[in-house]
Amino acid sequence: MNLQATEQTEEDFLKARNKAFFNEIQHLLNPEEAKLISLGDVKNLIKPSAETYIGMKVIPVNKIIGSEGRYKDFDNNFFPKSSHLKARWEKIDDAAIKQIDLPPIKVYEIAGLYFVRDGNHRVSVAKSRGTEFIDAEVVSLQSEIKLKNADNINDMIRQIIQFEKRTFYMETSFGDITDYWCLDFTTPGKYDLIYNHILTHKYYINMNKKEEISMEEAVTSWFYTVYLPVVRFLDERRIMKHFKKRTESDLYVWIMKYWDQLKNKYGNDVPLEHAVAEMEKNHKIPKRKRLLNSIKRILLRHSYTVPSSLSDDTL
Repeated sequence: MNLQATEQTEEDFLKARNKAFFNEIQHLLNPEEAKLISLGDVKNLIKPSAETYIGMKVIPVNKIIGSEGRYKDFDNNFFPKSSHLKARWEKIDDAAIKQIDLPPIKVYEIAGLYFVRDGNHRVSVAKSRGTEFIDAEVVSLQSEIKLKNADNINDMIRQIIQFEKRTFYMETSFGDITDYWCLDFTTPGKYDLIYNHILTHKYYINMNKKEEISMEEAVTSWFYTVYLPVVRFLDERRIMKHFKKRTESDLYVWIMKYWDQLKNKYGNDVPLEHAVAEMEKNHKIPKRKRLLNSIKRILLRHSYTVPSSLSDDTL
C-alpha cells in the first residue's frame, strides 16, 4: 500500500468511526436505535419456515441492514465502532480506491432485506463510499412477511407488528365485529396470543352449550366480558400514566398473565386488583441509572475516561 493510499484510507476510517461515535451520542436515550440488527434477533421475531439457496446476485447495498455475527462491531449504518477493525477496514478501502475486484459477500435474505454472513468490512466500506450495488451469494430464509427498509431493530419490530395486526384483523374480522380498531401492541407475537385467548374463551363457553357458538360470537363475548372490563379497570386506576410507552392492550396481556400466575400459586380467589398493584410496583424503570450506564458504556468503548464526578447524583 503506497503512502497516499495509506493517508486516504486512514482518513476514511477515521470519518467512518467518528460517524459511529456521534450516532451513538445522538441515540443516547434510545441506544437500541443505533445498533446494527442481529440476524438471530430477526429470526426469533419472524421465525422463517425454510432455507433456500439462491446463488449469485447483484443486490442493493441500502437493503443490507444487519449481520449474522458481527452486529456488535458496527452501528446501524455499518460504520465501524472500534479501532480493532481499522487494519482490515483500510485494506478493503484501499482495494476500493484502486478498483480491485473483491470476492462477493455472503448474505441471508429474509423478508426482502439482507443480513451479512461474510463480508461485513466490505459492506461497511461500500456504505461509507456510497456504493449502490454489490455482488453477493444469497441464501433466502422463507417468510410470508415482506418488510420495507429498516434503520434499526425497533423500526423492524414496528413493521412486524403492523403486519401481524393486519393479518389478525383480516382473519378474525375483529374490527368489523367489535368496531374496535385500537387493539395495538408494542411487541410482536401478541395477536397470536389474543387469538388463543379468544379460542380458550370460546371453549369454556361451549362447555355449557349444546350447540357450538360461532367465532363471531366468541369474539364479541371475549371483547365485552373479558377485555373491556380489564381496560376500564386500568382507566379507573389511571395505570397507564406509569407505562406511557405501552398500550392498554400491552397491559391487558401482562396483567392476565401475571394474574394467572398468582391464581396458580395462591388460588382462584386472588383479586385482579392485587395483580395490577404488583405489576405496577415491579415495572418501574430507574431512568437516571439507565442513562448513566449508557453514557459510561459509550465513553469506555471509545477510550474516553469517565469523570469521577459523573455519578447518579449529577443526573
